[in-house]
Amino acid sequence: MRVALTLAWRGLGQVAPNPAVGCVLVQTDTDGYAAIVGRGWTQVGGRPHAETEALRRAGDRARGATAYVTLEPCAHTGKTGPCSQALIDAGVARVVVACTDPDPRVSGSGIRMLKDAGIAVTEGVREDEALALNAGFISRVTRKRPEVLLKIASTLDGKIATPTGKSHWITGEMARERTHLVRAQTDAIMVGSATALADNPDLTCRLPGLNGRSPIRVVADGRLRISMTSKLVRTALETPLILLTREDANAERAKAFADLGVELIYVPLAADNHMDMTAGLELLAERGITRLMVEGGARLAASLMRDGLIDRIEWFQAPKIIGDDGYSAVAALGLDEIDLDEGFERLGVRALGEDVLTSLRVRHEGN
Repeated sequence: MRVALTLAWRGLGQVAPNPAVGCVLVQTDTDGYAAIVGRGWTQVGGRPHAETEALRRAGDRARGATAYVTLEPCAHTGKTGPCSQALIDAGVARVVVACTDPDPRVSGSGIRMLKDAGIAVTEGVREDEALALNAGFISRVTRKRPEVLLKIASTLDGKIATPTGKSHWITGEMARERTHLVRAQTDAIMVGSATALADNPDLTCRLPGLNGRSPIRVVADGRLRISMTSKLVRTALETPLILLTREDANAERAKAFADLGVELIYVPLAADNHMDMTAGLELLAERGITRLMVEGGARLAASLMRDGLIDRIEWFQAPKIIGDDGYSAVAALGLDEIDLDEGFERLGVRALGEDVLTSLRVRHEGN
């Protein structure tokens, strides 16, 4: 199952709205020696599925084999037939499943189909790892929004720029490479309009060999302030760009962006007359996005945090101090007191050259 999970990671950022799944077929001979006879993972665009790919590679050797699958095999017919039926038809003897699929079209029916065909099924092997792997897919199915990862690169005192706005570069090369790797495993990357205006970013993956894995770029831009000559807009036909904007956005300006290949998603307003970001994330999920990385700015981060829409944080800290007159990573949250039972739990800390990366996730009840 560890091998299957490793294979599944290859699909992250490439298979939405489908889950990233890995499958390994193992054949054991009469002397008890086991060998992998087929392996597969969800391919770009979500097809073919991992099981189909592994069965294709195994051929006749799949008969009597054990299949290790990171997510319950599907039981419904979509663009392809059910993977559960494919495993049955191939004659596998046993299926080991890491976790069930919450999609109501599956949700246990794939496992029932296998059992009804006389195939032995073992469930829950390395389940926590499988759930973490497909947290984005699960979030889209169960919460109707993507999993949201907030990425911050700051000084030790939580500043992202000097008083003059200078921020190039706070963290070092290893931290930047890690950021690009996360981008490659993400469906979409979002910034606020102020960050887009100030930094004129590319928001692409620029790691050698992964240039083709840039995520969809998203700008939360209620007033359509972003420049039409910005890098993001000029490259919209090469790497998709979505503008989340208000329902009352300037129609003439919106049409000009659309003519340049930019996709506009109109977001209803919340009670404070700002875009309702819960609705905005739901609209991105309808677009097929399961994993969303937020890279700035401070007001967007604060807005998402106030509404409880941040699931994980990757916080890179450089051994530098700017001081109170610098720009903070997160804008004012309006907190009067701190509840120590809420917030984030630390998953791990690692050194990246001179910088430190702290990985956190939202603290759920009972954690």
